[in-house]
Amino acid sequence: MDSTEQDSAGTMKIPQPIRSDGAGNIDRGPRDIMRDRENPDMFVPPPTDNGLIPNLKFSFSDAHMQLNCGGWSREVTVRELPVATTLAAVNMSLTPGGVRELHWHQQAEWSYMLIGSARITSVDQIGRNFIADIGPGDLWYFPPGIPHSIQGLAEGCEFLLVFDDGSFSDLNTLSISDWFAHTPKEVLAANFGVPAAAFDCIPNDQVYIYQDEVPGTIQSQKVQSPYGDIPLSFKHQLLAQPPLKTPGGSVRIVDSSNFPISRTIAAALVEIEPGAMRELHWHPNNDEWQYYLAGQGRMTVFGGNGAARTFNYRAGDVGYVPFAYGHYIQNTGTDSLWFLEMFKSDRFADVSLNQWMALTPHQLVGSNLNAGPELLNALRKVKWPVVEYPGFGFPKREE
Repeated sequence: MDSTEQDSAGTMKIPQPIRSDGAGNIDRGPRDIMRDRENPDMFVPPPTDNGLIPNLKFSFSDAHMQLNCGGWSREVTVRELPVATTLAAVNMSLTPGGVRELHWHQQAEWSYMLIGSARITSVDQIGRNFIADIGPGDLWYFPPGIPHSIQGLAEGCEFLLVFDDGSFSDLNTLSISDWFAHTPKEVLAANFGVPAAAFDCIPNDQVYIYQDEVPGTIQSQKVQSPYGDIPLSFKHQLLAQPPLKTPGGSVRIVDSSNFPISRTIAAALVEIEPGAMRELHWHPNNDEWQYYLAGQGRMTVFGGNGAARTFNYRAGDVGYVPFAYGHYIQNTGTDSLWFLEMFKSDRFADVSLNQWMALTPHQLVGSNLNAGPELLNALRKVKWPVVEYPGFGFPKREE
């Protein structure tokens, strides 16, 4: 779609904001060429883009890094992406033995393990406890107010944390060290029945993340509760869940129907093969928050009244779609595009444009769109979240 020229060494194509229809002009001013190359459909929008759609993209690479002995974290909230009011997220890494300290939130916490493994622990309001090891592709969910911890195992780990409030910040959580530091020692002594001197070495502030030794086996750390175990597991093995496969990719849906404890966050893990696309659709229950895991793609979002805007995404990017806005996601690379789509809801729900049209009287659809049998006879009554038709794929974008 864009015009390009070689740099002085003749080794890199420099994109120019000129569309194939002649619209635009050469950019001779100060610019970030690498950024322009990463966002070809924002730099040279398709002619179908129009109107005012807010920014629906933010990269974790542009987020502030919180560095601690034991790991790091960075977050995307309404501060970074103002349109994303329903959900916020934290990308966190823990070293082998690194600990995200004992803490709790006013918000629910949903997490997807990206790399490595960790041990999570929790205790509910009745006193039932939970301990589990989490590996790649596994999820966990802690309801609001339920205390918990996370610790990296032998290889360390990296994971995505999602919270059901766009204003959430992980640095404003309720932590055990922070509470101890701001409680008089005589009160702590009275609460625990030990001398005040027992608290002489407590931290002076919130610890957040710290380095410890790699824990032993779960069995070696087991603490027997007189009230038993938590009845609904806080862990779900998403990659072990059989996917819904269609021509062009696959989808794994997880919500309260198969992960009962997850009452406020529903999600889908989507794979789009090269040349395929996440079909034209919308969600009737809430905004969509996306996290791109691998590959590269583009999304056009339709907001009504002639408004539409296209964005490019790659691994580490966050995308967002406001409630009920129509959209699609196209794989523009040579490898599979993987991403998570998440919702502040107990159930996953989407409406397929193709299926809606197929289950509506064809005469009505045809007269509405001035469409003939070629389109009407191709409509599908069965939903395919990901689609690919021979001869109708998308070529890879040149880097």
